[in-house]
Amino acid sequence: MTSQETVDHKYVYDFAEGNRDLKDLLGGKGANLAEMTNLGLPVPPGFTITTEACQAYLATGREPDGLAGQIEAHLESLERGMGRRLGDPHDPLLVSVRSGAKFSMPGMMETVLNVGLNDRSVVGLAAQAGGNERFAWDSYRRLIQMFGKTVCEVPGEEFEHALDEAKRARGTTSDLDLDADDLRGLVGAYKKIFLKHTGRDFPQEPREQLDLAIRAVFESWNAERAVLYRRQERIPADLGTAVNVVAMVFGNLGPDSGTGVAFTRDPASGAQGIYGDYLANAQGEDVVAGIRNTVPLQDLERLDKRSYDELLDIMARLEGHYRDLCDIEFTIERGKLWMLQTRVGKRTAAAAFVIAGQLVDEGLIDLDEALHRVNGAQLAQLMFPRFQLDHDFEPVARGVGASPGAASGKVVFTSARAVELAAEGEAVILVRRETNPDDLNGMIAARGILTSRGGKTSHAAVVARGMGKTCVSGADEIDVNVPAKRFTVAGQTVHEGDVVSIDGTTGKVYLGEVPVTPSEVVRYFEGTLDPHEADDALVKAVHRIMTHADAARRLAVRANADTGADAARARRFGAQGIGLCRTEHMFLGDRRELVERLILARTDTERADALAALLPLQRDDFVEIFREMDGLPVTVRLIDPPLHEFLPPLEQLAVDVAVAQERGEDVAKEEALLAAVRRMHEENPMLGLRGVRLGLVIPGLFAMQVRAIAEAAVRVTRDGGSACPEIMVPLVGAVQELETVRAEAEKIIAEVVGDSGVEVLIGTMIEVPRAALTAGQIAEAAQFFSFGTNDLTQMGWGFSRDDVEGAFFWRYLELGIFGISPFESIDRDGVGRLVRIAAEEGRAARPGLKLGVCGEHGGDPESVHFFHSVGLDYVSCSPFRVPVARLEAGRAAVETVGSDSR
Repeated sequence: MTSQETVDHKYVYDFAEGNRDLKDLLGGKGANLAEMTNLGLPVPPGFTITTEACQAYLATGREPDGLAGQIEAHLESLERGMGRRLGDPHDPLLVSVRSGAKFSMPGMMETVLNVGLNDRSVVGLAAQAGGNERFAWDSYRRLIQMFGKTVCEVPGEEFEHALDEAKRARGTTSDLDLDADDLRGLVGAYKKIFLKHTGRDFPQEPREQLDLAIRAVFESWNAERAVLYRRQERIPADLGTAVNVVAMVFGNLGPDSGTGVAFTRDPASGAQGIYGDYLANAQGEDVVAGIRNTVPLQDLERLDKRSYDELLDIMARLEGHYRDLCDIEFTIERGKLWMLQTRVGKRTAAAAFVIAGQLVDEGLIDLDEALHRVNGAQLAQLMFPRFQLDHDFEPVARGVGASPGAASGKVVFTSARAVELAAEGEAVILVRRETNPDDLNGMIAARGILTSRGGKTSHAAVVARGMGKTCVSGADEIDVNVPAKRFTVAGQTVHEGDVVSIDGTTGKVYLGEVPVTPSEVVRYFEGTLDPHEADDALVKAVHRIMTHADAARRLAVRANADTGADAARARRFGAQGIGLCRTEHMFLGDRRELVERLILARTDTERADALAALLPLQRDDFVEIFREMDGLPVTVRLIDPPLHEFLPPLEQLAVDVAVAQERGEDVAKEEALLAAVRRMHEENPMLGLRGVRLGLVIPGLFAMQVRAIAEAAVRVTRDGGSACPEIMVPLVGAVQELETVRAEAEKIIAEVVGDSGVEVLIGTMIEVPRAALTAGQIAEAAQFFSFGTNDLTQMGWGFSRDDVEGAFFWRYLELGIFGISPFESIDRDGVGRLVRIAAEEGRAARPGLKLGVCGEHGGDPESVHFFHSVGLDYVSCSPFRVPVARLEAGRAAVETVGSDSR
């Protein structure tokens, strides 16, 4: 972009120039302020500085050319419209400066209110407010506090200490009891704090305040807590934030003024009604910060019925316009209602399903859109257990059920301690008076969050809901003493390290660990709860949306299961077969000795005897699984892991043998075993003698397994069942390996199956990069591919999955090299490209080649969408994740149709 183009580029938009479709440019807040302005709602005038300006600033460290002039022009227009000038000593215009990214990041970036106040205009503000000096000085102290902390990094606790000291001097615990003189003195104290930490006086020039505040919002995009939140929520790092400059309206002008947050439906349960918090004589930050306990929104009807009725009308209008739950911030200034923000509100997992169903019933959306509005991560949350309270558990306190779930853990009072204990594997509950954005690390680490202040719209509640964390807020019976690391409640003292349990649905707090019971949603999936008879609106909503997902999806969903019990559970959860039966798991426990006999065999006779002993055990295992999966395909992977997993560790065995020899004991067997272990020892066994290599090196091993599979299938079929086995050869890297195994397997299958009607497919696992790149050759010998994305990721990246996650992944995530572990969600650009190449070249060589995936990525929501786009036939995952994969497969299908139609 040339210098002239930069100057001419539009970086600032008046609210009337935007709309809700411009979120990329104006951020969510700016786009929605513009939308409300265009709807004719009472929005204070203002303008938005675009995300492009932020991106340019962050890239160069300075404002882009032309931005200052555009801000000046829009500020002058705002001043003309308001009939006031910024910081005018006699009749001042004040503005708020707020962040607003494309995606909601509550509390993660900066806000500065009352910009334009100084030592002269504070007097004019008091006169403007009818001589209300208390209001003016309260607004000034808020500006110094927010500006100091946000723009100049003055420690926020120093301002809090000064405020606490002023309240102590007045003999009160409420800032509302401070009069004008108290607040004037507090402004003086705040100025001294500002000077001490910045080396300069608080800036008196209004335009300097505005410019510094805008830059602070830009820079807050890369603040540690914002980076951490984006990583947690998978928000791209290059979006930047917009900045909204809005004419101030004041909720702290007295009892006829106030501020609040409202939801058009309950964001915790989805129930219809009036939900929200209101705080009289306060500014907006007081509500979300939770520094004073709010009153329910319904109380506003008694306090100011006209504003209440107008608010309800606007809420209904916004919900109809956005066709979704709306989260609304508002201020009442001396009986005049102002809308400060709206957005599609964050909600709990339960509310997401319930609301989606309600909106279908109301004709606002169709079932495809309802499916689009929920996701697998939310469904997984609903499958977690809840408290079982049929025991003698009495709550010691009750707050607001801000984010549902059942969480028990050790009490901690700081984020640092929460992170420390969680890293040691401890479950923790973070307890605070109220949380703030600096607590994000601890909130991520904790199982649940408990605060003594705030409501459903406090920082703790909003962030916890977004993360799916259990949260109880506003439990004001609890007296939290952070320095002493304890809280007291009902005459009892709870110290750091003591265990508490919190119920984010009911808001109840219990001492000790409360037992849990399966969720209603799990009971539904297991078939023990009929959705048509359930009283629970959630179960009905889940059933309805899952039914539509199953009807819409193209991808089949199978399960990874190694036993009959696992297979039965998977089928109850809706699995359409088994995509991975790991036969090596059948050789553990009491059978390990038989494997040792096989490994130690030195003659063909000894090896044949060991295999003959294993054959009936394997056959019985497969009979059980085929019976549970009657009529559904079962993919059986021939034995895959390295032999060292069945043998004692070399170092320990050598020590044991040496000690026994020193004692003169008979160690002939142990010496033979040690010799075998030494003979087979590998420096990197995960890349050594395993999979197809093992089957080719140990004669008869794969043949025994193939015979056991075929005989089991025949037995089940002759007993009146239907067995559909698929034999999968692991770790193939060259077609010749598969051809060798297949030739032997087909002879055994033909011998065993005879005229039983059993059909056995033979395919391979694509888990070696070379296999993916030679898939066209391998497909000539394979009837199906199943992508083993765990090993494909390991070998594609050159990572040892057993070692790297604890060794350095944390640093890669911290640096942004990874947005998420590639073992958790498929690496589309690298490993995903290998999958795509293999799928395309495999089907080119063998049209109709069956394609599936059986790594843990098969149950990851993002990965399921990728596998749908590549054209796989099925995904396979652990039984518990089968419903998640079913839902996401449906979502992938309707989103594809939607994009095609567009």
